[in-house]
Amino acid sequence: MASNEMQEDGNPLLQTALFRHVPAEQAKELLPSLRHETVQKGDYIFREGDTDQRMYVIERGRVKLTRKSIDDRVQLLSIHTRGEVLGEIPVFDPDGGPRTASAIAMMNDTRLVCIEHDALFRWLGKYPRVAVDMLQVLANRMRANNERIADLVFMDVPARLAKTLLNLAARFGEPVEAGLQVPHDLTQEEMAQLVGSSRETVNKALMDFANRGWIAREGRTIIIYQPGKLIRRSQR
Repeated sequence: MASNEMQEDGNPLLQTALFRHVPAEQAKELLPSLRHETVQKGDYIFREGDTDQRMYVIERGRVKLTRKSIDDRVQLLSIHTRGEVLGEIPVFDPDGGPRTASAIAMMNDTRLVCIEHDALFRWLGKYPRVAVDMLQVLANRMRANNERIADLVFMDVPARLAKTLLNLAARFGEPVEAGLQVPHDLTQEEMAQLVGSSRETVNKALMDFANRGWIAREGRTIIIYQPGKLIRRSQR
């Protein structure tokens, strides 16, 4: 589905870290270049190896990034939600390399807007200061990726699990009377992939957290009773 009509205060670009400091009038100039897409749960937004140069912004819903090994094992890399950018690597890669991951909708009626490389760079040529702000955001993403790599090397599985639960809570948590409800909508295998361990090891750590009274599991939702305990465990 395509549309060029959008109210200025509803410009999805202004809801993203990449464009947060862009004046509304400048961002408005990109509106004719935006295209809207609505996808359903399980639909691919783009696939690993694709050679398009299109960047996406999530307007509504949730999207997971995955990568597949040569022997067809799938790794869940990250989860993204409203206001976050997807697929920026081929856009900013001067060689226009292929996509390094697949993006899959996690919810029905997930809505995105996309912009092509050429349209974005024509606009950046007019407003080069914005490119500097974008570099700062991309540097923060690189820092987060480096931290994740360090966690895999230096932290044990319960610490990584505690940190993952806290991250999911910060992004998707909903306060309830008992504590913080975190509807993650992940299978046991996907949760293990996100933590970077086996399903058996992660389930054992989840059971330990539950036995200690820190959390409770309700299907694909976790209730966090004692976030302070998880914080301390994530730092050991």
